[in-house]
Amino acid sequence: MTSLRRVRPALVAAATLFAAGSATPAAAYWEYGHQTVARIAEANVRPQTRVAIRRLLKQQALLDTPTCKAGTMADASTWADCVKPIKGADGKPRFGYAYTWHYQDVNICRPFSLTEACKDGNCVSAQITRDVATLRNRRAAQKDKLEALVFLIHFVGDLHQPLHAGEKDDKGGNDVKATYDSYGPPKLNLHSVWDGLLAERAITSGPSLVRRYTPAVRAKIAAGTVTDWSRESWQVAHDVTYASVMADPCAPTPERVTLDEATIAKLVPVARLEVERGGLRLAKLLDAALG
Repeated sequence: MTSLRRVRPALVAAATLFAAGSATPAAAYWEYGHQTVARIAEANVRPQTRVAIRRLLKQQALLDTPTCKAGTMADASTWADCVKPIKGADGKPRFGYAYTWHYQDVNICRPFSLTEACKDGNCVSAQITRDVATLRNRRAAQKDKLEALVFLIHFVGDLHQPLHAGEKDDKGGNDVKATYDSYGPPKLNLHSVWDGLLAERAITSGPSLVRRYTPAVRAKIAAGTVTDWSRESWQVAHDVTYASVMADPCAPTPERVTLDEATIAKLVPVARLEVERGGLRLAKLLDAALG
């Protein structure tokens, strides 16, 4: 979910103090969010799609990334982040070409447009479309199809983290220091809150998101195109992500923002819905590509 400019935050802390005073390990959207999106999708694709996915993932050795597993959909969901540090024979990042594919910098205070953000196809929505096309291409090499699959599983999750779809010249909220309830170490920022602490709380609040959804719910949530979903996530960044920490989302952002308990409680349903949307939309794309 990051690029070189969005350095992957370490798990925000080994333990996070919540209101009850107990220490609870914090999992980042990185792992927990992406894995949940993948598991929702796996539970909602057609049986024949699931077979095709598993057949492709059994060939994970073709990726030549032994330290980054992709044998299951949950493993594959974090592969695109895991491979970022891998160096090639020339000492340069082997997957450096994909750094800009995890997000799209669309300013929330300007009219929505993917033209500049997706120049030359270097943005998350363009890569989602490309990966689906590769998977549908019967002439594509197995390695290319496998790589398209693991990227797709990850990128659909990325698109549904609002700060990967909309921002305000602050590196997707990475430049905005944040306090989450009473917790605010120097490295915690608005982006890592949505990646980690908020995502963990949202996913673990209420009934499990990983289940078979009804056809009506799947059709409603998965309706639209990748561009529609991009605009929607961008709008969430404006209306919710930034608006929750400042009265005017387009006013200058303070150096530090605070998400108090009342704010967090209001954000939980939004964050849950984004994960749910990601999972069911990923299922739709996988069915279209492999079903």
